[in-house]
Amino acid sequence: MEIQDMVIRLRYALEIKNKEMVEIFKLGGVNVTVPEVIEILTKSDDEEEDNDDKLQCTTSMFDSFLNGLIIYKRGVQEPKPGMPNPPAQSSQKREHINNLLLKRVKIAMSLTTDDMLDIFENAGLTVTKGELGALLRKEGHKNYKECGDKFARNFLKGLAIQYRG
Repeated sequence: MEIQDMVIRLRYALEIKNKEMVEIFKLGGVNVTVPEVIEILTKSDDEEEDNDDKLQCTTSMFDSFLNGLIIYKRGVQEPKPGMPNPPAQSSQKREHINNLLLKRVKIAMSLTTDDMLDIFENAGLTVTKGELGALLRKEGHKNYKECGDKFARNFLKGLAIQYRG
């Protein structure tokens, strides 16, 4: 699944307006304008068309967008007294983008495991707690499982059903 499709589907599912998209990107550390957001959210009709001048949502932009979404929905996390400031949260280059989507949306929307299972169920996909746990684990863990496009697509579909339906 392309990053652009994930941004479009996530925006639809959570009913995020263009100005809010700009704010979320800004909270994540990426400065974009409303016309640039519209350009990112516009699907190209013809893949053979020269898209060199079209703004693409890169992996790092998507990572920043998801971080911004967490801050937008939950606020900035203040460090606890006596604790050092946590390092800026950025994904490892190797981490699969679909796993990142599941983890960050779970945090942003304050979803429990049962909530996520319900979201998958709404989309018509039965997922066990063990499977979900494997998808949410840190890469490199012995039980880590890479999230496929089918899971990501159904998660975004179920999210749209839950929040828009």
